[in-house]
Amino acid sequence: MVKILEGLRIVEGSAFVAAPLAGMTLAQMGADVIRFDRIRGGLDYERWPVTDTGRSLFWAGLNKGKRSLAVDMATPRGQEVVTRLICAPGAQAGIFLTNLRVRGWMDYDSLRKHREDLIMMSIMGDRSGGPQVDYTVNPAVGFPTATGPEGTTEPTGHVLPAWDCITGQQAALGILAAERHRRLTGRGQLVELALKDMALAMLGNLGIIGEVTINGYDRPKMGNSLYGAYAQDFVCKGDGRVIVVALTVRQWDNLKAATHTQPAFDELAAKLGANLSREGERFKHRHAITAVLKPFFDSRRIEDFAQAFDSRGVTWSRYRSFKEAVERDPDVSTANPMFSMLEHPGIGSYLTPGNPIAFSDAERVPPTRGPSLGEHTDELLAEIGFSNTEISALHDDKIVAGPR
Repeated sequence: MVKILEGLRIVEGSAFVAAPLAGMTLAQMGADVIRFDRIRGGLDYERWPVTDTGRSLFWAGLNKGKRSLAVDMATPRGQEVVTRLICAPGAQAGIFLTNLRVRGWMDYDSLRKHREDLIMMSIMGDRSGGPQVDYTVNPAVGFPTATGPEGTTEPTGHVLPAWDCITGQQAALGILAAERHRRLTGRGQLVELALKDMALAMLGNLGIIGEVTINGYDRPKMGNSLYGAYAQDFVCKGDGRVIVVALTVRQWDNLKAATHTQPAFDELAAKLGANLSREGERFKHRHAITAVLKPFFDSRRIEDFAQAFDSRGVTWSRYRSFKEAVERDPDVSTANPMFSMLEHPGIGSYLTPGNPIAFSDAERVPPTRGPSLGEHTDELLAEIGFSNTEISALHDDKIVAGPR
């Protein structure tokens, strides 16, 4: 089975979401990703959600396909182990991914003395190295003031750590770009990526900075509407809830046809003097459009129109809880080739995602479970040149840990 990044070796010292996600993304494409942690586990080793016995499902989820080394980095001998691991020889080795606050022996200048062409991807909170996380960055850039029910004033946070997720993917991309540059030039480098900068970049990429600067407009809360086009949620008969989206003309036409509202919207457009085929006009008149559509949903259960919506190409979705999505959505099953049922030691068997990217010239690699803490300590020590006697001494002196 071909793994598209087979041979690439990344050493990861990390915690929480962005850096572990970057490492996992590369591991799921075939890279050898080695995570090192303190002997008692890193900062995220017991992070929720956890099982009834306290095993972290979060940690298991973000470390799939990696190898694990447990080491006491507070000791000189532990620091030597990590340094040798990061700076191991090999054309596709010498890559370090971290979001830890590295100082002294583990900073770029110190490690580079052991390997001149070292690539180090450092994920920071802000560009000055300040301690930021997704849940502080998001309020700082303005999204909570534009999120939540229309007419309310309280800021609304978000459940998904979006900036962490985007930063993790960008970090993986940055590593691959730096590795390509090294192959072409022979030079390594320090690559820095700040979580807040990632959020600010998207603020600009999505046109929001321009909207504030050029238009003087500070976007308010708009509930579940789609800014600049039409989308709205509806409560159906029997309390089911759906959202319909009409971003494009085709989506708009399909929605009108499926709800039998074309005549009503022709009349509404004439009354408003509006061209509802234009997405901006649909947004401006979203409340009037919703009033026309509401009786359709008020009088029907989801199962009354689901098949017709699908056959007519309506862009829509039902609202589900996490539990409902896992139990009812056929895409959240082994019918989706991304997923496999996988046994996780100490946790149990559950549906586990692999890489969502499908390559035409490489087979999809099934997901591999996350390691137990220190599971690969001995084999990794042997790989970087420690003898059996030295490995035993490191265990005896509690410099490293893991199964013997």
